[in-house]
Amino acid sequence: MTNTHPIGIDSKASEELREGLDLLLANLQIYYQNLRGLHWNIRGRNFFQLHAKFEELYNDTQLKIDEVAERILTLYGTPSHTFAAYLSQARLSIGENIKQDEPAVQLVQENLLGLIDIERPLIAKAAELGDDGTADLLTGFMAEQEKTAWMFRSWLG
Repeated sequence: MTNTHPIGIDSKASEELREGLDLLLANLQIYYQNLRGLHWNIRGRNFFQLHAKFEELYNDTQLKIDEVAERILTLYGTPSHTFAAYLSQARLSIGENIKQDEPAVQLVQENLLGLIDIERPLIAKAAELGDDGTADLLTGFMAEQEKTAWMFRSWLG
């Protein structure tokens, strides 16, 4: 007999999933902070368009961060919550003092593709474990991120 959580997910097998979700959480935090910096520092002719877009994205990302942390808790894990932990797990590029539109959009697009690279194997692992809640959550995130990456790719021409 396997040891399962009350939600029906195997406790031992879900450990790998919780670790992956924590990796995603850390990188969502990096992405969020990149967006804040871009929002604050963007300059030039596309200021109004990008300033508003970056704010929209960081507000959405803040909600996703909370959902991922709460999913980790639902799976009986403890989400990381320090900048040191986030930086130790960072896979995304960190933008610093980016003020021009093209480098800013390139960073966002690159970060989105990096998040998708983290999410795709987590979706597969969740499906393998029968964890439809995690798979559904991350599939929704990924679909939005793919569309946003396409839009930024189109913006870049």
